[in-house]
Amino acid sequence: MFLPVNERQFEFWRMRRDGMAGAEIARSFSVSRQSVSKALQGMDSKVSRVLLEMAQSNHIEVTKVNFERGVLFGRSVQLKTDAIVFVSAKHGVQVWYRHDGDCDGCSHAHECEELLRDYAGEMGIKLAVPKSPAEMADELFQKLEGII
Repeated sequence: MFLPVNERQFEFWRMRRDGMAGAEIARSFSVSRQSVSKALQGMDSKVSRVLLEMAQSNHIEVTKVNFERGVLFGRSVQLKTDAIVFVSAKHGVQVWYRHDGDCDGCSHAHECEELLRDYAGEMGIKLAVPKSPAEMADELFQKLEGII
């Protein structure tokens, strides 16, 4: 599933997610605050729709959601585990399931580690010493849930 937005609209949303006020965003792009506000309302609508659609299509029961930050916490009905759906500027919309997988034996461990490090950086979250991707995800999403 993709997030159908234009680049400027997404950049406004990302800047707000990073803590910048609408007036600051408007000044940095030399546009009106009303233009920024309208773009952000459109983005919030798109982000909420895509998060909820991803949760529904993956049979995730929603427990907590923050559309402005682009993150949804829930529980997978089928897998009987916690799940998170999130919007990453670099990686798009992602679904992650909590698991105790054997990351050392997985050919995708490096990709998962990169995704998690990138997303932690986007959200301004510092991760502890290197761990397996499953352990990184547990730390990242526990910290993220604490700030949402």
